[in-house]
Amino acid sequence: MAVDPRWPLALLRGAVPVGLGLLLWVAMAGDERDRQETLKAQPEANAASSAHRRRHNELIMAALREAAQTDENVAQRRVPWRK
Repeated sequence: MAVDPRWPLALLRGAVPVGLGLLLWVAMAGDERDRQETLKAQPEANAASSAHRRRHNELIMAALREAAQTDENVAQRRVPWRK
């Protein structure tokens, strides 16, 4: 059984973009030290910002929990609202 001569060309045409993409990914990824420095520069690394975001998320979850437990339209309440 003879191999179709188009197969090697088809494999090459498929492998070239994959190889090029891999090379570009490696070139752009950088090393671990750069990645760690980038992560340290994120706003989440700041303790005060993280605490503020956590408190904000707790308030949103409390509002969603209350809205799920009541038949009243909590979106129409005046701000600030209480239970």
